[in-house]
Amino acid sequence: MSTAQADQKLRVVTTRSIMTMKTTGEKITALTAYDFLVARYLDQVGIDIILVGDSLGNVFQGHETTLPVTVDDMIYHAKAVKRAVKNALIVVDMPFMSYQNSLDEAVRNCGRVMKEVGVGAVKLEGGAFIAEKVRHLVEIGIPVMGHLGLTPQAINRFGTYEVRATQKAEADRLLMDAKTLQDAGVFSLVLEKIPSRLAKKVSAALDIPTIGIGAGPECDGQILVVYDMLGLTEEFKPRFVRRYGELAEDMRRSFRTYIQDVKGGEFPTIKESY
Repeated sequence: MSTAQADQKLRVVTTRSIMTMKTTGEKITALTAYDFLVARYLDQVGIDIILVGDSLGNVFQGHETTLPVTVDDMIYHAKAVKRAVKNALIVVDMPFMSYQNSLDEAVRNCGRVMKEVGVGAVKLEGGAFIAEKVRHLVEIGIPVMGHLGLTPQAINRFGTYEVRATQKAEADRLLMDAKTLQDAGVFSLVLEKIPSRLAKKVSAALDIPTIGIGAGPECDGQILVVYDMLGLTEEFKPRFVRRYGELAEDMRRSFRTYIQDVKGGEFPTIKESY
């Protein structure tokens, strides 16, 4: 990559520029981050969107699902990410039961995230049943990213993490939900773990960009959990996660070498001492 190309990648990304990328055909890149260092590295290399995902409940807190994550958890991690980022659009997941119960609760919790952290947008899971909330949030100045398909906050209703919308009725409903969310004002839409042919159909039907995770190459962008693509979550190996590193083994190797060096008296040396 030339210097000019690198500089171009380091533009400040906004919800408007994300929507423009749909028009120009530029693919959108997105990854999750939950801490300062990872967010800084992502921002330095020109990622478009950093999602402070409620997946932190799994990969950071060690829960089996995302359901225990709180608004305070999200704000804490989002503040750490925000300190590192100069260019990428930061989007924050609104956790389970932070917006589903009432419009007032949705406004209060989404407003807290925007006001206390200063991020660019929030993300809400769900279809037509959250459209009224989305419309009101957008009207009062809170940009919203939607999320359809496999929605982890609804795992107890689904009962499985298998591919969603493989049957015509659910696929038709998903397409209708996508159009409803677009009409309500979402600036983009995550499509998780649905058939690629359906993701292609939804992407073609919308004016807003789609961002896929396990939804095939025809989406307008892609997102992965950063711990998965770095090979840190070794036990989680779905077909849609491409491993761009094997850091778990690299870390274990480094830790073993450190233990050996300390126990063998090889660390620290005189040069590493004051």
